[in-house]
Amino acid sequence: MQPVLYDFHAPLFGEVSFPAYFTLLTIGFAIAIWITYREAPRIGLDRELVLDNDLWMVVWGIIGARVLHLIADGHFHEYVDLCLDPRKVPAIDALVARCTSDAQCGYDYLCDLANNTCHPPRDCLAAVKVWRGGLAYYGGFIFATAFAIRFLHRHRMNVLRVCDLAAPTIALGLFFGRIGCFLNGCCYGKESDSPLALSFPRYSPVWRAQLDAGLINTDQAPLAVHPTQLYEAAGCLLIFIVLYFVVRPYKRRDGQVIAWLLILYAIARSAVEILRDDDRGVLFGFLSTSQLLSLPLAAAGVYLLLRLRRPVVTPPSG
Repeated sequence: MQPVLYDFHAPLFGEVSFPAYFTLLTIGFAIAIWITYREAPRIGLDRELVLDNDLWMVVWGIIGARVLHLIADGHFHEYVDLCLDPRKVPAIDALVARCTSDAQCGYDYLCDLANNTCHPPRDCLAAVKVWRGGLAYYGGFIFATAFAIRFLHRHRMNVLRVCDLAAPTIALGLFFGRIGCFLNGCCYGKESDSPLALSFPRYSPVWRAQLDAGLINTDQAPLAVHPTQLYEAAGCLLIFIVLYFVVRPYKRRDGQVIAWLLILYAIARSAVEILRDDDRGVLFGFLSTSQLLSLPLAAAGVYLLLRLRRPVVTPPSG
């Protein structure tokens, strides 16, 4: 776990840091844009229009991912409290469980002397500070897709062909994003004694959650958990390989690559969600928001594949 990849002091700007999650996400976006820009002319697409579409999709993707996080992940009240009463928000990665001074809490946290607990400083703009993490992929996918369809129709571009171009790179971008989640310590799994289970450090989100649940005390390291971030990262990398090196070269109709992305990612995400244990919103007592959204997306992928199997009817000439 390494929430900050690199930081340094710059003249005039002060402390400059590169958060692990957002830095890895940016690298994923950059590679995805480069691949689609390079590949566009090969399949008869205007690379400049593809680049414009990519850049705007990143913007709308981040907006959508943040919106779904605020609505569905169960943290909206924390952003409200950060502005109105930050003492109600626990500092999950504080250096101590109980404090008597601000310095003991670490980072920029403050110590509430009435309760001897650490809490973040007041921040009424926390909801828009996406570089700190808190992005829900499906929200980004929905917003970015909605923008892309409108953009492509306006410029008379083949929507399914562009979707096929982007599909493998979406999986690759998710791979980098999940590595960022692992370094950030979020999106963790359930306790496990599996050989694949990992122990996160003290004061990590896992440690705080297990401490609050009474599973450990303040002197103990957290129990080992499933590294669900790495599970999903591995799944996304495999999906990228399958889409880019198998489905893409041998597709017969535009739309087949994006259809397989919808199906494969919905399956992988739903499977990983079973093992996740972070607070991310649960419906009906057992179904996560991501699992719920996976169902229609997988169905859309199956429908698209079946539709593309129909023979192309050429209208009679003359």
